[in-house]
Amino acid sequence: MKVNMGGADRIIRILIAAVVAYLYYDGIISGTLGIVLLVLAGVFLLTSIVSFCPLYTIFGIKTCKTS
Repeated sequence: MKVNMGGADRIIRILIAAVVAYLYYDGIISGTLGIVLLVLAGVFLLTSIVSFCPLYTIFGIKTCKTS
């Protein structure tokens, strides 16, 4: 896996994951929608940790500055 995510992209994904987790555990979002959003937040967190997004590879997007 080559790195294809930049720093700003990683920070945005981590913030979105944190907000969704807070909303779920505070009870603001619940049910099926809450679980789906929590799983999506987990995917965002995982992809930001490894700096690789499979969808970016499919669409040819690269947000990092490495050559």
